[in-house]
Order: sequence, then C-alpha cells, then structure tokens
Amino acid sequence: MSQNDNTDGTIDFGFTPVPRESKAGMVRQVFDSVAPKYDVMNDLMSVGLHRLWKRAFVNAIGAGPRDTLLDLAAGTGDIGFLAKERGAGRVILADINAAMLGVGQGRALGRGLAAGLDFVCCDAEKLPFPDRSVERVSMAFGLRNCTDKPAVLREARRVLRPGGRFLVLEFSRLQVAALDPLYDAWSFKALPAIGARVANDSESYRYLAESIRMMPDQEALATMFREADLENVTHRNLSGGIVAIHSGWRL
Repeated sequence: MSQNDNTDGTIDFGFTPVPRESKAGMVRQVFDSVAPKYDVMNDLMSVGLHRLWKRAFVNAIGAGPRDTLLDLAAGTGDIGFLAKERGAGRVILADINAAMLGVGQGRALGRGLAAGLDFVCCDAEKLPFPDRSVERVSMAFGLRNCTDKPAVLREARRVLRPGGRFLVLEFSRLQVAALDPLYDAWSFKALPAIGARVANDSESYRYLAESIRMMPDQEALATMFREADLENVTHRNLSGGIVAIHSGWRL
C-alpha cells in the first residue's frame, strides 16, 4: 500500500481524504491555478530560500556534458535550467501539468536555453521513456503531490542506467521542535493569506501547506527508496530539515 493510502480506498489530498482516482485531477487543478504566479509565490513562501535549496540540489545532481537528466515535476523549469547552465548534456523537463510546462517553455526561450532541452507532458507514475535510458533523474517539490509515490520511485529506477542516480528535493520534517509553532503559523496562516493577495487563490496554497505535513519524513522516505531497489540511499537536511535532499543509486 502506498504512503498516505487509507484502507477505505481514499488517499490524502492535503488533510482531506479523497477518492484515490480523484487526486491527480485535483492536484492538476491546483497547479493550473497557481502556474501564472508560481515563481513569485515560491520566493514569497520560502523567503527566497528555495533558490538556495535548488542550487544545492543541482550541485548534488552533478549532471555532466555526457549525461541525460530527466527532471520530473519540472514545473516552470528551475532545476532543468540550472542544471543546463551548469553543464548537463541533455535535459528532459517532464511534468503532468501542461500549464506549468508552458510557463517553463516561455522562460527557456526568454533565457536562450532552448537548445538541449525537451519538454514532455507525462505522469511520473507511468513514464514514457525506455528502460535504462538516462543517467540522472531528479524531482524537486513534486513527490508529495503524487498519488502513488512508490510507483514514481520504481519508474525512476527503471529509466536509470546502471550507475545512475535518482535525487529528490522535498519538504520534510523540521528537526528543531522549538520552531514548530512558528512554522505552523507561517504555513497555515501566512501562506494562504499571501496566496489570496498575490495569486487570488488561498485554497491552493492551503493545500500546498497541508501536503507538506502529509509527506513521509526523512527516514520513511529513505525506506521507500530502498523498497524500490535503490541502493546507497542517503539524505541530507537543509534549513534544519524544512527540506531534505534524498539520493539513491541504480547499481
């Protein structure tokens, strides 16, 4: 059974149980809504920290000029663009949400990064790529929105070549208990209010805050990596565990 599955056939959409088959469409609606303001909201929601987290993540990915990087939940392109700028050979930006990819394509053209980038609208749980076809798979802030997280991990391993590496950057469990009240206030009061003011959408940002709390913690996600037959599994906390970089290899 997948993480966050319930015994009655429902799955968590934030704090709300919904029919399992409905979650993907509901998540797609959230990101259709937030796409136009997604980048500015990321800066506001993280007080700019997401830029530092993503730089650390791309450094960890370490894709070189002979590597193909498949970036899942690519959204508006931050990870793919940064990896390309830092020397990755081919970068495939994959996302289930066409609106987010459309914003990313516009950004790529504006930054002169179109060469060596491919955009593919697809489901991370059912990737349309051959077995053993890429050297790196990455996923930043997308795994918590997937209905079947173990399926995503299995698919990532399937498309990796032997010696390839899968890395996930995701919100995780804060390791400083004294900061929990402040973190909760920011997540459940400030973020929906900012969403209402900047994006005219408080509910989507309430869901995003709730989805963070429902994400498996560091050790639970590491166990899921191992269950997907990924090896040499590690994780590294950033900003006190607000986010963590998870890594596993196909050997």
